[in-house]
Amino acid sequence: RLRWEAVHHDVVPHHEFSDLMVRGPMAYWDHRHVFEPDPNDTSIVRDEVDWRLPLHVVSRISAPWTVNRRLRKMFRFRTVRTERDLNRISETAESPRMRVLLSGASGLVGSQLRAFLLAAGHDVLTLRRSSADSAIGGSADITDGDIAGSVVWNDRTGEVLSGSFEGFDAVVHLAGAGIGDRRWSAARKKEIRDSRVGPTQALCAALARCDAPPEVLVSASAVGWYGNRGAELLTEDSAPGSGYLADLCADWETATQEASEAGIRVVLVRSGIVTTPMGGALAKLLLPAKLGLGGPAGGGEQYQSWISLDDEIHAIHHLLMNHSCSGAYNLTAPEPVTQRHFAKSLGRVLRRPAVVPLPSPVVSLAFGEMGRSLILEGQNVLPHRLEESGFSFSHRNLDACLRDSLGRWAD
Repeated sequence: RLRWEAVHHDVVPHHEFSDLMVRGPMAYWDHRHVFEPDPNDTSIVRDEVDWRLPLHVVSRISAPWTVNRRLRKMFRFRTVRTERDLNRISETAESPRMRVLLSGASGLVGSQLRAFLLAAGHDVLTLRRSSADSAIGGSADITDGDIAGSVVWNDRTGEVLSGSFEGFDAVVHLAGAGIGDRRWSAARKKEIRDSRVGPTQALCAALARCDAPPEVLVSASAVGWYGNRGAELLTEDSAPGSGYLADLCADWETATQEASEAGIRVVLVRSGIVTTPMGGALAKLLLPAKLGLGGPAGGGEQYQSWISLDDEIHAIHHLLMNHSCSGAYNLTAPEPVTQRHFAKSLGRVLRRPAVVPLPSPVVSLAFGEMGRSLILEGQNVLPHRLEESGFSFSHRNLDACLRDSLGRWAD
């Protein structure tokens, strides 16, 4: 991990700014961002980077190969992401902007969703837990500056400590302790459950009591709702599964009932494996895969229902803005794959072999019940209702998703 600190300078509002590295891996880095109007009623974004490597006298000889190639990929990645986000935003440009309350805003999905909603022109406030009496535990690290854009509450009792639940058009509830962060002990399983079911019930009860409740609540769930189902094709009409994760997800979804009864449009998003190197499963797989150790786990025949981070964010926004959408939606790509296929696809993109197997006993020994549930079991889930609602995927194919998210395009 590298620490990069920069200061903004030469700021011309709505036109340009620069950031100068004050601490980081380069000897010098000054990046100027310019935004110019175009005659075709669009904008031109121009980036100018002045940089040097350490030991410039020597390193400038190799710089075209060691840095310029990576810079081109970095800006290609930025261009793709910017164009994709703006195209999605344009789909609802004529709809009124919303005032949104977002929980889990510091998480992998929540942080990116917040940035996207702000870029789309929505007013976003975060729902933060109090530092005491939290269902998840620990401190929420609330500062005076944060409170101005936050609602602070006790997620066990539903008591609002700062701000109000009144006046929001939408609430997106994503908070919860990480399911795959560490081994499941009895205490950890209780912590995971208590961070989801109780706070969801408390939130829905509080929203139902509002004089002006939100029009929509989007509440997180997961494809674990279906349990371990082998190769069976699963849609939102399929029966629930059994086991710890299935029971947890079922209770998590049931906890939203009071909001539904109050007339709030409730959307339950059953997310698959969110595929991004920023965190989650892919981030954990990258190092062994780069070392050529990313082979099939437990035989590799279990299905993995995945979704790119871009599609996860855009699908949530789509469901927020589409007033006819309610109930459960599978947030998974239309082409689920087996774990063996996932491993081979990642190895192909990284140009590494993916043949070294990870036997089931090793998974059980290393990760216990968590490993058996998250690695050795799976679901073959299709996003039937999401596609019926008119949503189009940016990444239907796993190879394209991995190349896009890792910047591993063919030169």
